Amino acid sequence: MTNHHPEDLQHRFYTRRDFLTRVGMGMGATAFGSLLQSQAEGSLNPLASKPSPYFGRAKRVIHLFMNGGPSQVDTFDPKPLLTKHHGQALPMDYLATERKTGAGYKSPFAFRSHGQCGLEVSEIFPHVAKCADDLCVIRSMHADVPNHEPSLLLMNCGEARLVRPSLGSWVTYGMGTANQNLPGFITMCPGGYPIQESQNWQAGFLPGSFQGTYIDTKHKEVEKLIENIRNQRMDHEQQRRQLDLVQRLNQRHLERRQQDAQLEARLQSFELAYRMQMDATDAFDIEREPQSIREMYGKGTQARQLLIARRLVERGVRFVQVWHGPGQPWDNHDDIEKRHRKLARECDQGIGALLTDLKQRGMLDDTLVIWGGEFGRTPTVELPKAGSNAGKINGRDHNHYGFTMWLAGGGVKGGHIHGATDDFGFQAVEKRMHVHDLHATILHLLGFDHEELTYRYAGRDFRLTDVHGHVVHDILG
Repeated sequence: MTNHHPEDLQHRFYTRRDFLTRVGMGMGATAFGSLLQSQAEGSLNPLASKPSPYFGRAKRVIHLFMNGGPSQVDTFDPKPLLTKHHGQALPMDYLATERKTGAGYKSPFAFRSHGQCGLEVSEIFPHVAKCADDLCVIRSMHADVPNHEPSLLLMNCGEARLVRPSLGSWVTYGMGTANQNLPGFITMCPGGYPIQESQNWQAGFLPGSFQGTYIDTKHKEVEKLIENIRNQRMDHEQQRRQLDLVQRLNQRHLERRQQDAQLEARLQSFELAYRMQMDATDAFDIEREPQSIREMYGKGTQARQLLIARRLVERGVRFVQVWHGPGQPWDNHDDIEKRHRKLARECDQGIGALLTDLKQRGMLDDTLVIWGGEFGRTPTVELPKAGSNAGKINGRDHNHYGFTMWLAGGGVKGGHIHGATDDFGFQAVEKRMHVHDLHATILHLLGFDHEELTYRYAGRDFRLTDVHGHVVHDILG
């Protein structure tokens, strides 16, 4: 790095970047030390909490990801005509499916009306059904292809093939986080990564500080949930002195490499790891909750991580993604009655408790809860195929033409149904809503114009919705 005498500063004009480079105050260095304090407007801390440019009802997001593709006709989109035509060829032309399917296959579950709105919900979600008047059910979702990998990336990153920042990364890029001692974006998936692994919560070309922090929630003890959360050999003061030294050495290394973004992210991760020892132990320890609250959420991995999700957003984490895993549990090519019932039992009580808990705490109004998978499933039965459904004829194939998601809180209409699939639940036909439209609407609820939240990379301005997407005003409360 070129050195200059102090008097040179009086006679030369420096851009903001030049100044930061010369005095050694890139983003990584700012993280060291200054992130322990609330940040003034204009701070270089990338995760400093900042208001969205427009009014938005939602201040935080909890994304409940039902990995594998839950069946819309077995959950929130009842189809009486499908029951009538069970075992028969359906009287309409269908688009191509990934695998060969046959006759119509009725839902094995009964649907009942709930709430003042009369929302029909499958019997496998009795606790969620109690919150019917808070749900905005979108029955006309559609995606691009019937394959998990591109559909997962489309739902999470707005792009099915190329590396792009995830929704949670865009949100934290735009809003920062309200707690500097916890990551702004946390993703929880028990038992390992889903398909496409960390690409689902990647920062892409955004700075690394906006990437989701992965937590394996199969563990109960905080020490196993977060490695090295406690230092057994040093107290906080000793760790602080050690980290300060490491950061100074790293900063010298960074300055010689023209403020490399990956090195800056590494400096930030060191600092965040230290600070997390203060708050993470508390946030992830659900034993600190009253017994009545723990009982309300129920037992099991899904219930535990849903309660953790509430504790995280309560402490200022901006975006929390909760995966139903491990693997692709909702990808039921066979035994759909047995498997969907089991999966719903694992998460239904916890989801109902989450919505109720947020509402009782006055947090649902400004917390957007999202439920759904990467696509839905066919109303026709999947025909036997080796390696797919083990010769059974009691499951459904992937279906991106029409599926259901629901939103709650954060400024959406409660007790509202948006759009519809055809009479048998195969494809969206009324008020169709693409994944890009969903993303545009989510950003709108958070106070952003999806066309204006951009990041310049490789000579062009990128956004979550790329060149697509429309805000769906019909679902706004």
